[in-house]
Amino acid sequence: MQTKEIKVWDPLVRTGHWLLATAVIIAWFIDEPLGLHSWLGYFAIVLVVVRIVWGFIGPNYARFASFVRGPRVAFSYFTDLIRFSSKRHLGHSPAGAVMIIALLVMVAVTGVTGMASLAATRGEGPLAGVITKVERSNPMEDQELLIEEVHETAANVTMVLVVLHIAGVALASFAHRENLVAAMITGRKRED
Repeated sequence: MQTKEIKVWDPLVRTGHWLLATAVIIAWFIDEPLGLHSWLGYFAIVLVVVRIVWGFIGPNYARFASFVRGPRVAFSYFTDLIRFSSKRHLGHSPAGAVMIIALLVMVAVTGVTGMASLAATRGEGPLAGVITKVERSNPMEDQELLIEEVHETAANVTMVLVVLHIAGVALASFAHRENLVAAMITGRKRED
């Protein structure tokens, strides 16, 4: 018996997902060769802004209104998922929605603090006119600026969320007997 598939995620959601994942992971592993780290940060911020806008004006399964639920619903879904008794969702699940929001927020925080750090330490970047470069009296003794610490912490929290996201996708794929990675590539899922 052939399983009927339907189109769920549009090209913008899918392409944005994979581009953002790639930008975040590469930026986390590299520091500053030829400014690539900074450019990946700018690109990630643009992707986050596009995804937020698309979450309000895009097609049904892209819209936040179609999958964002309250914390009680998300927690209930997650506990049911761990017990392999959760309801399958054609679009994003309530737990997936929490992760999407958390990742969008953390990527934005990481990007903005990265731009602030660049402005404060080098006097460069889009925030250079807003944030004054800090002149260090003795760079060898000086501790890293607080904004650099916040940026690093935000990047590390983002990477923890990425790992949890991958684990959640694996768990949901197993529990619902469907390949969510393939669905995020093709945009298609089996019909309920």
